[in-house]
Amino acid sequence: MRWDERYAGEDYLFGTEPNAFLKSQAHRLKRGERALAVADGEGRNGVFLAERGLAVTSIDASKRGIAKARKLAAERGVTLDAKLADVAGWAWPEAEFDVVVAIFIQFADPALRDLLFDRMKAALQPGGLLILEGYRPEQVDYGTGGPPQRENMYTRPMLEKAFAGFEILHLEEHDSEIHEGSGHGGRSALIDLVARRPGE
Repeated sequence: MRWDERYAGEDYLFGTEPNAFLKSQAHRLKRGERALAVADGEGRNGVFLAERGLAVTSIDASKRGIAKARKLAAERGVTLDAKLADVAGWAWPEAEFDVVVAIFIQFADPALRDLLFDRMKAALQPGGLLILEGYRPEQVDYGTGGPPQRENMYTRPMLEKAFAGFEILHLEEHDSEIHEGSGHGGRSALIDLVARRPGE
């Protein structure tokens, strides 16, 4: 599996620190909440959520990534329910999580992306928060991370349409320097979203 190969080294491909946007949204998180970290790789974001006192389910399709996520959690002294799961075939829970976090899940082509967005929305409890960061199509020109397929990237109109039934708390496009291990580094075309499922 390609991701097992990418995670094969002792180093953490995207580092062990949380994604900067996720970290900036820490004020929205509450101890005891249930969180789902989607395609969490080697666990840096799931572990951060656990350190904030959340009960975290971390899913990824890479056995190697899951093993490193569990190792990182143990080193940090937190509990992480790390599950080996193909996001397309996983039996997604419904209305179970207070927070769903999806950071750079742009391996997903448009069809899989639509499926994932629907599953993530359904997995949230009423009043639950989605925290998402991704690349915009301009990222392909920067070449500092992410896949080369522009169609896998996000735009503001796309996210506004996909989460039209949600309350948009934050939606911002920006070009920023990011440094996340050897996997992401340099000027990047980003888009950030925080959206709340209605009902509470």
